[in-house]
Amino acid sequence: MNKSDGMNYAPRGEVNKVVEKGQFLFSAIGLDHGHIYGMCNGLIEAGAELVSVYDPDPEKVKQFVNSFPQAIAASSREEILRNPEIQLVASANIPKDRGPLGLEVLDHGKHYFTDKPAFTKKEQIEKAKKKVEETGLKWGIYYSERLHVEAAVYAGQLIEEGAIGEVVQVMGTGPHRANAESRPDWFFDPESFGGILCDIGSHQIEQFLYYANAKDANVLHSKIGNYTLPDYPEFQDFGDAALVADNGATFYFRVDWLTPEGLGTWGDGRVLILGTKGYIEVRKYIDIARSPSSDHVYLVNQEGEKYVDASGQVGFPFFGAFLLDCLHDTENAMTQKHAFKAAALSVEAQERAVPIQKYDSGTEA
Repeated sequence: MNKSDGMNYAPRGEVNKVVEKGQFLFSAIGLDHGHIYGMCNGLIEAGAELVSVYDPDPEKVKQFVNSFPQAIAASSREEILRNPEIQLVASANIPKDRGPLGLEVLDHGKHYFTDKPAFTKKEQIEKAKKKVEETGLKWGIYYSERLHVEAAVYAGQLIEEGAIGEVVQVMGTGPHRANAESRPDWFFDPESFGGILCDIGSHQIEQFLYYANAKDANVLHSKIGNYTLPDYPEFQDFGDAALVADNGATFYFRVDWLTPEGLGTWGDGRVLILGTKGYIEVRKYIDIARSPSSDHVYLVNQEGEKYVDASGQVGFPFFGAFLLDCLHDTENAMTQKHAFKAAALSVEAQERAVPIQKYDSGTEA
């Protein structure tokens, strides 16, 4: 794992195979974002077999095959799409292209597992919904800041057990380190990556819906700004939003590309979950000035105060559950409605966001 660079952060977990050898084959198409490595790690640890890879950039393919030597470099994406033995395609291509690729994948009778943001426009989501209904196939989305963080998984289990009662509010922070000099051109183009609330904000909205057990939410307000990258005037290095769920739970989150170099990881991601009988704080990737490790959970309820190091405690159950959902047409890993709703609210928050403008407050006392 590269803890200094979120784009290439690829968690590894314990091997916990839910399928037999040869039972589930998948391929990768599109290596534009390093999340594809974490996605493949999770699927392989659950027992899926990675058989091939395609990207138009041979250097990206070379690096990928170095990490996954079992993957054969395909000559084209059509070679993968037309292979009847491949059951799923995983992709982390440029965000604006993830929706269109998914339509192709499902049209070829395969399940799809894409990095977030899965979509950059509302019309892409509507097309995906129709295609899922038409084909009965899965369109999985890699919301890694909950699915691939043991502390976040553990917090969800505590909530399900009733440790803090009914969730009434969630606050989330998703700071990232920009590493602007190493980013591709598309990273700075909102049309390509969807904007900061659509992109990394999707992590936050997904976890809110999950922890609050909400089916829907309204975006109350959202803001975006660029404080540090004047050479990229269309880029957004800050965004925040407030939402209220259909069950009355409220949410505030902030995302940014402002992580200082002095932090020991790419971002001090946290979530604070308030319930009627207690609260939970998750410090996902670091406990600053105390521990450089990940997966810190703090619980306060009627029984007292508790700290849990969740690393190695619960693993990453999403991946095995997702494979079984694909095989058995179930929805135990994540419902399709939930995956699409989180994406839709992220796009809405982005589209409604008010640009932050500096203004002269005047001299009046």
